[in-house]
Amino acid sequence: MQQRKLGNTGESVSAVGLGCMGMVGWYGQRDDAEALATLHRALDLGINHLDTAAVYQDGANERFVGEAIRGRRDEVFLATKCGLSRTAEGRITADNRAATIRTSCDESLRRLGVEQIDLFYLHRIDPQLPIEDSMGVMAELVRAGKIRFTGISEASPQTLRRACRIHPVAALQSELSPWTRNACGTTLETCEELGVAFVAYSPLGRGFLTGAISSVADFPEGDTRRMFPRFQADNLQHNLAAAERLRELAHGIGCTPAQLSLAWVLGQWQGVLPIPGTKKRRWLEENAAAADLQLSAEQLAAVADAIPEDLVQGERYPESMLATLNV
Repeated sequence: MQQRKLGNTGESVSAVGLGCMGMVGWYGQRDDAEALATLHRALDLGINHLDTAAVYQDGANERFVGEAIRGRRDEVFLATKCGLSRTAEGRITADNRAATIRTSCDESLRRLGVEQIDLFYLHRIDPQLPIEDSMGVMAELVRAGKIRFTGISEASPQTLRRACRIHPVAALQSELSPWTRNACGTTLETCEELGVAFVAYSPLGRGFLTGAISSVADFPEGDTRRMFPRFQADNLQHNLAAAERLRELAHGIGCTPAQLSLAWVLGQWQGVLPIPGTKKRRWLEENAAAADLQLSAEQLAAVADAIPEDLVQGERYPESMLATLNV
């Protein structure tokens, strides 16, 4: 597995990482045995960048990841997140208060069973608090040795600049794929200028760009994609054109649509680190192979031209979750 630099930190991580959000829930039924085998296979392949968060399955995801890496901690670059809370009604809200950040860090360390977190993110930016205050607390955690590097997620270039003035930010994590390109342009340019890595989540469009989804019926019961606007019946049928165009391009290149999507994300800038999520070994191995697929400038442009942003219908999040995005 190729390595890429994590911004200006001096650290290198696998070019393709592993998003662990769906390991024990979120996308359909659990299969802990296969999920565990998938995570171990990732480490065997040299995929060392593992990404989880406190809010995923209310801590169960961190516990699963922690148990999975026991005995292999030195092979892992471990990222997790704080700063999101769930109300009694199930609504997700940003909470970047100092006490919340400190407590969340301690709880994540305990659930993960580690002495230090490699990369600790503010999962979302709290609009009620200055980013300077929150980053000051993150800097305290670095000095205390509880975390190595700080990150922020779904933040605007302006917020990123303000955060970097308080403490170096190792990574900005936001969504990026051929059908979600908000970060292209100013955001990636700002990351490059500041020496901040860009960690791309959902680089396969939550699985849609693999070509494996053709109707809502393809989602198992309990799959949370059912509530996302792009996957709801009318929008989904319209958006199938994007998946079909990607499939045609991939066929011409001699790769799978998933590999083409990942190669396109990797091709945006050397500082981009995609973290596709999967809990199945066969998809993991397919994703890992994308690191060796080098697209020409013409091929990169062809992907963007095939899926113009006005082709895609539906917001990338439900309305209740759009409010948490600082973009």
